[in-house]
Amino acid sequence: MKILLVGEYSRLHNSLKEGLVKLGHEVTIIGSGDEFKKYPVDIRVSHNYHKGWRKKFMVVCHKLFGINLKANSIKKQFFSHADRLKGYDVVQLINESPLGANPKVEMEVISFLKEHNKKLFLLSCGTDHLSVKYALEKKFRYSILTPLFEGKVTELDFDPILKYIRPEFRRLHEFVFDAVEGVIASDLDYHIPLEGHEKYLGMIPNPINTEAIAYREPELGGKVVIFHGINRAGYYRKGSDYFVKALKRLQQSHGDHIEIITVESVPYAEYIKLYDRAHILLDQVLGYDQGYNALEAMAKGKVVFTGAEREHTEYYNLKTTVAINATPDPNQIYEALVNLVESSEKIQEISRSARAFIEQEHHYLKIAKKYMDIYTA
Repeated sequence: MKILLVGEYSRLHNSLKEGLVKLGHEVTIIGSGDEFKKYPVDIRVSHNYHKGWRKKFMVVCHKLFGINLKANSIKKQFFSHADRLKGYDVVQLINESPLGANPKVEMEVISFLKEHNKKLFLLSCGTDHLSVKYALEKKFRYSILTPLFEGKVTELDFDPILKYIRPEFRRLHEFVFDAVEGVIASDLDYHIPLEGHEKYLGMIPNPINTEAIAYREPELGGKVVIFHGINRAGYYRKGSDYFVKALKRLQQSHGDHIEIITVESVPYAEYIKLYDRAHILLDQVLGYDQGYNALEAMAKGKVVFTGAEREHTEYYNLKTTVAINATPDPNQIYEALVNLVESSEKIQEISRSARAFIEQEHHYLKIAKKYMDIYTA
């Protein structure tokens, strides 16, 4: 089968590609590689106006002349590869706005893909219309919009999230849902808002290539190394402020027993090397399930503070702790960290359980087969 994966962030499509190729399929990825993270893609559509003077120039052109230079650039790049984007058995969009352009261009791109290929599917694995609407209506106990509700950020600060409920993005959402065969969620944060929707095909967990990620038994006896990777643009959305408060307190109470590594906005390849020495990785707070960074760290045997709410425990029927549920409470995070620092054998127990969980529920070949079941249904 010939498959086109459109868009990439968090390495989901790369790992899925690896699984599908191993099963004998031909797979192509088109996308930007998620800007600074620089994930591999086969056809690159660059975001040339996302920082520096180019971004300022883009804003000025849009305000003065109504011209969206970024969207126009993405459209030009996409259609320059038109011949390579036809004749696929399956096309899968990573988001309702898979290339990060404006709704008008996204609809032109998706119309082209719909016309020149056989089947079109959509992933819900990041912010989109339904998940943002669900969070905005406060149907979650807490969500990525909690910082907005608490006044930590403004609506302008969260525009990359809130844009999905604007009229033009609602129209894009409706257009995409009408065009696709169906929608697949990658984790519980997107599964829950989609439950009951007529186009929803179910949840397929994120694929993790465990053959490419070696498990490392935690080395105990010295200082407990804690890694906190900060994406400055997503500082509040990821709940980094809760981690910072907990770490500050931990440094004061257990400074002689820990080493803290903090990095900001580094490319993916560098990021995964930087946390290799760590026993504990602080991933995110405002979620119910694990995202991609957390899952890869768990595969390596790290104890990850992330979304691991009761919905996650119940869904997978877990009998052991595979990750530490980080809630929007610095005291809860601090106490959980103290528990690990003072009882390092628990680090080893959770490390082994985490790897076993990834191999059981997220193995890239098992996941690729689940996608094939949907593609061929």
